[in-house]
Amino acid sequence: MQPLDKVLYTARTHTQGGRDGSARSSDGRLDVRLTQPGSTGDGTNPEQLFAAGWSACFMGAIKIAASKMKISLPTSPAVDAEVDLGMRGDAYELAARLTVSLPGVDREVAQRLLAAAHETCPYARATRNNIAVSIELA
Repeated sequence: MQPLDKVLYTARTHTQGGRDGSARSSDGRLDVRLTQPGSTGDGTNPEQLFAAGWSACFMGAIKIAASKMKISLPTSPAVDAEVDLGMRGDAYELAARLTVSLPGVDREVAQRLLAAAHETCPYARATRNNIAVSIELA
C-alpha cells in the first residue's frame, strides 16, 4: 500500500470500553456513548457511525461529480445507508447498501453521478472488493 501523497485531515478519537464504552474526538466535537448493535442501551454503535460517515462522504462525492459535470442537484438530495454486521463462517464481516435520492434528476444522469461518486468517495474506495456493497438510486 502506497502512503498518501498529501494528508488533508486526520481524525483522532479515543475509545474506552469498546462496544460498551464511549468515544471522543480530540477536538471534543464527537462525544458518544457506545452500545452493542441491537441493544436497548442509549448509545450508538460502530456500524451506525460507519453508515453516517459513509453516507455523508458519498453525498459529498456526488456533489463534486455534479459540479464537474455541470449538473444541478435538487435542494434535498439524500443518502440512506445500511451497514450490516454479520458472520461468514467464524469471521465477522460487514455488508452495506446505499440508497440515493436525487428527486428531479433524470435517472440516467443520476446513475452517472452515482458511478462517479462510487469511483471517488474514499469510503467506497476503501471497501471496494472488501465487503458486499450495493448502491441504488431511489
